[in-house]
Amino acid sequence: MTTASADRPNIVFIMSDDHAAHAISAYGSKVNETPQIDRLATEGARMDAVYCTNAICSPSRASILTGTYSHVNNVPSIYSEFDHRTPTYARVLRENGYATALFGKWHLGHTQESLPRDFDEWKIFPGQGEYHDPVMISDAGEETVPGYATDIVTDLSLAWLGERAPDEPFCLMIHHKAPHRPWVPDEKHKHLYPVGSIPEPDTLFDDYATKSRAVHEAKMTIANDLKADDVKEELPEHLRGAESTVERTRWNYQRYMRDYLQCIQSIDDNVGRVLDYLDEHGLGENTIVVYTSDQGFFLGDHGWYDKRFIYDESLQMPFLIRWPREISAGTRVDDIVTNVDFAAAFLDMCGLDDSDVLPTSQGRSFRSVLQGRTPDDWPESMYYRYWEHDDPEHHAWAHYGVRTKTHKLVYFYADGLGTVGAADTSYEPEWEMYDLVADPQELNNVADDPQYAEIRADLEAELARLQKYYRDEPYEGR
Repeated sequence: MTTASADRPNIVFIMSDDHAAHAISAYGSKVNETPQIDRLATEGARMDAVYCTNAICSPSRASILTGTYSHVNNVPSIYSEFDHRTPTYARVLRENGYATALFGKWHLGHTQESLPRDFDEWKIFPGQGEYHDPVMISDAGEETVPGYATDIVTDLSLAWLGERAPDEPFCLMIHHKAPHRPWVPDEKHKHLYPVGSIPEPDTLFDDYATKSRAVHEAKMTIANDLKADDVKEELPEHLRGAESTVERTRWNYQRYMRDYLQCIQSIDDNVGRVLDYLDEHGLGENTIVVYTSDQGFFLGDHGWYDKRFIYDESLQMPFLIRWPREISAGTRVDDIVTNVDFAAAFLDMCGLDDSDVLPTSQGRSFRSVLQGRTPDDWPESMYYRYWEHDDPEHHAWAHYGVRTKTHKLVYFYADGLGTVGAADTSYEPEWEMYDLVADPQELNNVADDPQYAEIRADLEAELARLQKYYRDEPYEGR
């Protein structure tokens, strides 16, 4: 066991829920400003090709903690229970002299057995939690905590930092529920982003002309699938008919985005509080600070809200990291990284080899990449799989695929395969393929275009190679 040392870095891992990279000004947001989150990009690194391997809350969180894909950690859907027999990087750090804590959203099960175990202190929301005066649970039991959830999570985190043993390195996980649906902003931010002021995305009225049946069947449109609780206002009578789809989309979009962005404003303020605390207490130089989200989110892109699909707005995770001791200010990284790689990277930064201490890990440390030293054999592709087929609310179909820097190939195999929470249905499988250079908005499915036949064959071979490498089974039909 490694002993604590003043040279060992601390980790502050800040994760929001459903915060799309394109709603962060450091990533070029056209809809909002996030000056505090942007500090991490200015003072550290912005990673531009970090991808989620299963774009839904619980599976992503399990992959981040364990460094494994969903078929290994057994959390393929939001209805799964976390299996603590799969080791986590938090457990490894705790066993190697780190103080560990987690506050906020856990969302890795609904039973006593699935509650956090690898932390000296934890306090979490049951399920999604509430924005105002949330119930929280801990080893001490359950209580209602007055206040706004994002402030509360930060308050708990800063209090723990102030009470910790100063000679111990620490790993603190700050997990915000915001900006998860339903979007309930803090009162002090309700004047921001008024209706009518928010720019619309170019693909708001995507007609899915070349896309598969899976896309047409999904129930996550701004026009028709947002609920009254989501937009907080009753839809005017004249916008309710099929002939009013365009106007209804615009009406819903402005209200959805207003509340979503106001929730993010609270996150940004609280990230600033954390950074200020670290700097004021002399912890900034030797603390790795990460800001990320558990996946991306559709912000009217393709006419949608939510996530689940392999399309980039859902697939890409924001990932900003500051560590002055090793990462040069203003670093930009475009090498492909996934959430399965996080655990290996954090352990490496803390002086531990994940192959020794986290033997189940399927990830790879990107520490050298952050230093501008990309290994010659660094991956040029990533593998994605969404398991929660035909889910009860959004009806997104099961699919897997491969993304390279220039292309994407997707196979909608459309079968629940007995996955917990998935429907016992199956549909005719379909392929999609996108040229991300010529068509970065993924509007034109070229899977059956003869001009792309050779590229498709290469992508199919790469998909098969990745499935073999990660020990996942391709779909064989019923």
